[in-house]
Amino acid sequence: MRTDISIGLFDLLIFLGFFQTLLVAIFFIRNRSKQPSNVYQGLFQLSLALVILAYLLDSTGYIVKVLAISNFNSPISFVLGPLFYLSVKHTIYPESNHRKAWVHFVFALVWLCYMITYFIQPDECKYNSYVSAMHPDWPYVHVDFRTPNDPLHIGANINIAAMLHLFIYITLSGILLLKRLKSMSQSFFMITNEQLAQVRNDLVHITLIVLIYTISKTTLGLSTETGGYMFSYCTILITITTFRIINDSSYFDRQHSIIELPFPKYQKSSLSDEKKELILGKIKREMEANLYFTNNLASLSGLAKQINESHHHVSQVINEKLNKSFFEVLAAYRIEHATKLLKEQEGNKLTVEELAERVGYNSKSSFNTAFKKHTQLTPSEYRRQL
Repeated sequence: MRTDISIGLFDLLIFLGFFQTLLVAIFFIRNRSKQPSNVYQGLFQLSLALVILAYLLDSTGYIVKVLAISNFNSPISFVLGPLFYLSVKHTIYPESNHRKAWVHFVFALVWLCYMITYFIQPDECKYNSYVSAMHPDWPYVHVDFRTPNDPLHIGANINIAAMLHLFIYITLSGILLLKRLKSMSQSFFMITNEQLAQVRNDLVHITLIVLIYTISKTTLGLSTETGGYMFSYCTILITITTFRIINDSSYFDRQHSIIELPFPKYQKSSLSDEKKELILGKIKREMEANLYFTNNLASLSGLAKQINESHHHVSQVINEKLNKSFFEVLAAYRIEHATKLLKEQEGNKLTVEELAERVGYNSKSSFNTAFKKHTQLTPSEYRRQL
């Protein structure tokens, strides 16, 4: 077996993208409590990082040294679409239920089970697979197969299937966004809401990635160049995301040493008790006087922007002063407002769907769940008791 190692400029660029993607994934997952969509964004970035790593191993030739993990990215390719879709869904509808999310990963699980026939093959089989994909001019080695490694003969088209699978979920995400924009009387190209505009931008970029892959694969037909163009574009995007995260961080709001070890949450915060009370007062005014919670796209970053305070400081004050997460506070205000409306003559005439929309929920089921959690009754039961 040949063990040639070759590292080009594209590989170095994409290697940087791999580490950045991994760090961004960790950042999102660690901050999953601040936005419901963060966990899906983090898992999407983590999956993307693993796919990039697999490409790097193949393009540089290092995969020959670790043939046992060859093609580990194949099942992962089928979770990218669902994770992107769920990220979009929970950004547009933060109160959406997570319970049925597993359904979207059935295909990835089925493909993982099918791939077992490949994973148990000897290294010679995996070497030949690498040669076929990356160096078709190299000679193959003899293989004693343990079982058929591709019983249904579908492995050759799996990259196209993965891209098609991703494109289907991009389309579903686009439909979700367009429906939301239609309900707000906005167009795809003229979005005033920052979160929805970001979702639109993500859709455009991920569509471009699919197009780059499809066009380069069709015209070049070579996996190395195709992956190089696609993952280089991903690296550029993730670099921009990294700069945005740094730019929005409150890290430089206080003094730091050159090298710092991790500290417990908020230990090095620059907030005094007086400042905390001031921010808490702003939060309560925004919620109680301006009814910020009735905004169905309400978010921690949106609230911070409304009261002109940093995202980190608002999160700290809510956690320390109210002993709740932002979304627990949001739900409490919404349900309290809903009970007030139900006690009024006008509010008593509203349907449950209308009541849910009036207090900031996008779906009846999410509203019912939150209402029962806070009052031990459904909205209909509460209305009857009144």
